[in-house]
Amino acid sequence: MYDDLIERDPKMRKIREESRLKGQVEALQRTLVSIIRRRYPPLTELAQERVVRITKPDTLDLLLEQVDAAPDEAATHLILSLIAEGKAVTVVPLNKELTTQEAADILNVSRPHLVKLLERGEIPFAKTGTHRRIRFSDLMKYKEHRDFERRCGMAELTQLSQELGLYNIH
Repeated sequence: MYDDLIERDPKMRKIREESRLKGQVEALQRTLVSIIRRRYPPLTELAQERVVRITKPDTLDLLLEQVDAAPDEAATHLILSLIAEGKAVTVVPLNKELTTQEAADILNVSRPHLVKLLERGEIPFAKTGTHRRIRFSDLMKYKEHRDFERRCGMAELTQLSQELGLYNIH
């Protein structure tokens, strides 16, 4: 009888949900610290300090995946630090093959634009049936080259603007 009344009360349902969520977060936090303690004992204290700052189950799940994929202690340390600061982190093996959409998302361009880059030969790719696949390492080489070219272009524009006196403020 009372259980039915409690279930219908919105305040009680909210308290119950908050309690369930808190329990889930604490369990994920303990699991994460336990995994790090077993894999990289020197990082235990850092993990305990950083993990308590994370209170969203989705973020803790992501952190578990990333720590599991981390190749070594240094990578795990970096992941803990960045995620605790609220930054996004993804650990990807260099030989991983990406879909065109995944590659476009990394470059922050549209998928059709990425396909044009592939067809022009600017980024190496392989076809699996009708699907194009791009190696992560090839995509990163292209991105580094593109970013370098952009920086050079901006430096050139800045130099030209200075020579033309466009930076002189009167």
